[in-house]
Amino acid sequence: MLKILFWFPRILGILAILFMMMFSLDVFGGEDSIGKKLIGFLVHNIPAFVLIVALVIAWKNEIIGGLIFILLSLAFAIFFRTFSGNSGSLIILVPILITGALFILHHVLSEREDRG
Repeated sequence: MLKILFWFPRILGILAILFMMMFSLDVFGGEDSIGKKLIGFLVHNIPAFVLIVALVIAWKNEIIGGLIFILLSLAFAIFFRTFSGNSGSLIILVPILITGALFILHHVLSEREDRG
């Protein structure tokens, strides 16, 4: 059980990052120069880059990383205006929130197993 709980938040975090990065591919349509397209691609991926940093931290320290994921889900909720009727953003926010909670849960359960 703990092995599944170890890998599930990591895989869910990677999938959430890839899902967010998928939306940045729309910059490659149109007739802009390749430089503008690349800059647009990088700008659109800033939230994904932040999540990658959070995932690296969570991989090394589950409690701190889990809290960062939870705080990022709240920050993204404010940024995407989820509380003003944009319920579509929950598709992005809920996996991030669950990832943070699962990192913390795994840490707590693994420490309890180590003591017992």
